[in-house]
Amino acid sequence: MNIKKIILGLFILLVNFHFGNACTSAVISGKATIDGRPILWKHRDTGSLENKLIFIEGKKYDLVGVANSADTTGKNIWMGSNETGFSIMNTASYNVNTDTTCEVEDDQEGTFMREALETCSDLSDFEKLLQTTSGKRGVAANFGVIDANGGAAYYETGYYSYKKYDANLSKDGYLIRTNFSVSGDDENGLGIIRYKTTTELFKNEYSQNKLSVNFILKRATRNLEHSLTGKNIFEMELPENNFDTTYVYLSDYVVRSSTASVMIIQGVKKNEDPELTTMWTILGWPLLTVVTPVWVTDGDDLPKNLISVNNKNPFINQSVLDLKNNCFPIKLGNGYRYLNLSVLMNEEKNGYMQTIIPKEKKIIEKANNMLKKWREKGINKKELKNFYKWLNKYISEIY
Repeated sequence: MNIKKIILGLFILLVNFHFGNACTSAVISGKATIDGRPILWKHRDTGSLENKLIFIEGKKYDLVGVANSADTTGKNIWMGSNETGFSIMNTASYNVNTDTTCEVEDDQEGTFMREALETCSDLSDFEKLLQTTSGKRGVAANFGVIDANGGAAYYETGYYSYKKYDANLSKDGYLIRTNFSVSGDDENGLGIIRYKTTTELFKNEYSQNKLSVNFILKRATRNLEHSLTGKNIFEMELPENNFDTTYVYLSDYVVRSSTASVMIIQGVKKNEDPELTTMWTILGWPLLTVVTPVWVTDGDDLPKNLISVNNKNPFINQSVLDLKNNCFPIKLGNGYRYLNLSVLMNEEKNGYMQTIIPKEKKIIEKANNMLKKWREKGINKKELKNFYKWLNKYISEIY
């Protein structure tokens, strides 16, 4: 596919694209990471901003995933992992199925991913699922998948067919997708600006250090660079204080007003325990939400601040939405695109992001210390339980 041709042909569409369903993602093989473990990343953009973590006792495998808070049963899973280390996410693709019709309901990606998590243990299982569901699935998506055997690939998938792109066979060991498929037609597809922004960022990092969870969390997930305009909001002259109202037009950045949640799934090396697969989860707008690592093991004991209790939106997600509301105070017309930067960051360093995000350092350090021990001696469920108790309390203190 000629990327330059797509950029020229879709520029107008990109500028006016509806705010929802504009995800950015990556599939990274172990050969491209610092520690040799594969990584799956999804930056979820959607109109359903209330998100939760949910544990499901699957028909074959148990799983933990991100679901919409209103989805009480977790019918649709938008990214997650199961007890075998099989992990999946997707981005909507707008240039597959363009000349095809099918007598099935569209927008079934979430139910399809739940089915995969319940029944698949590796890429081979997933490919069998794709084959048996041909013509029976209402999807138009790039599915990113990793497993505990070192598998890491995208499957660009439509109603009837799919095409596999293996990250292990790619030049640098990683692949990036936004809202177009490389195998799709050249006349449709979206997310080219975000694709270019993320591609440049990954290329620079890979050439220096290879890739890591920390890089994706700190740089890719909270990226405020714009590859078309050349602007970087982090390099702007900041407002004096939180009363110095300064608006930034936040369109076609990786972080958008429609960003609902993020998951960075860190897999395992071959012969490591799949239970060590770690879901570094951001359950809310990433500029205001601290990362909360979780595991499928003891998934029925996830911190209460990350799950829906009595069918309510999780505490962390609701707290962040309340704060985010002040970041986007204009409610009429296209006001949702205008970020009041002074509330987020300012010279007095009392913006929401400046006071909240540094507090996740303690979470990351605790989780990494546990993982270091667990990789040598096996996962310690007592330590995990205590960590969840501490994490729940710490989230309450932060928000």
